[in-house]
Amino acid sequence: MNEDKSATSIVGAVDPQVQPRYAGWTTFARLPRLEDVEHADVVVVGVPFDSAVTYRPGARFGPNAIRQGSRLTRGYNPALDVKPFEVCQFADAGDIACNPFDIAAAVDQVAGELAALLAEGTKAVILGGDHSVALPSLRAAASVHGPMALVHFDAHLDTWDGYYGADITHGSPFRRAYEEGLLLDQNVHVGVRGSIYDKNDLVEDANFGFSCITCPDIDALGAQGIIGRIRERVGDSPVYVSVDIDVLDPAHAPGTGTPEAGGMSSRELLEVIRGLVDVNLVGADVVEVSPAYDHAEITAVAAANVTWEFLSVFARKAQR
Repeated sequence: MNEDKSATSIVGAVDPQVQPRYAGWTTFARLPRLEDVEHADVVVVGVPFDSAVTYRPGARFGPNAIRQGSRLTRGYNPALDVKPFEVCQFADAGDIACNPFDIAAAVDQVAGELAALLAEGTKAVILGGDHSVALPSLRAAASVHGPMALVHFDAHLDTWDGYYGADITHGSPFRRAYEEGLLLDQNVHVGVRGSIYDKNDLVEDANFGFSCITCPDIDALGAQGIIGRIRERVGDSPVYVSVDIDVLDPAHAPGTGTPEAGGMSSRELLEVIRGLVDVNLVGADVVEVSPAYDHAEITAVAAANVTWEFLSVFARKAQR
């Protein structure tokens, strides 16, 4: 992130006052493609994989929906007082092609390609895909940063032990990640709500190093209280953030695989993401956007704005 760019100017997003937002490449925020820049500080990369879902499919179409939802992105983030595209070289790395029929093979393919990207000193924001793609992303990030603290925005715990004989599903990535030594004991769920299978699920989850900030807690804490809890939990450790878009109430994100009533508002989520500027953020994902169930791009726009805030956080940290 601190690489000397004196010899190379930053290639920014397409100027919407020169080319209309509905025209041109459908890269995230109309950023340059990775092959069009010499080096990227941060890439946005799609993982169009949804073969590990247990309810609604369709998140394989999520990356392009999020890109489409990002077309209205402008160059200045007033909440963080930063012009991200003038601070860091961002690029869209396209999609990682992976096996749609073999979950384990797909996970290995994604982990390998992401690790190759990160080995160049680049950080990544992953666009899913179902939540199983967080596992290979964590493997790749851990190959550079070692074990990390996880901040997990989701309606669900995602620390279950698999389904129907499959060890890797969109409900089990963080149990597998903890077992593989990718996670520290400083993890936190934000936005958990709804029914679960058994009370013991919470006991097992705590044994994997997680604390919970539930949606009822949000009313009492507010966004700033959540931010404070997260900072206290993760400390100075490297932090990976995983956002399942179903952390939002279905009113704010109808286009997702396993919607749950009573979720966060998009305003609350965006404010909390901005508050992560003071943690040691090393990677992130935004997953479970299923555009076939979306209406007027509500979910895609929300996911695109979450991704934009991640890019802004990376830029704000680099600016310091």
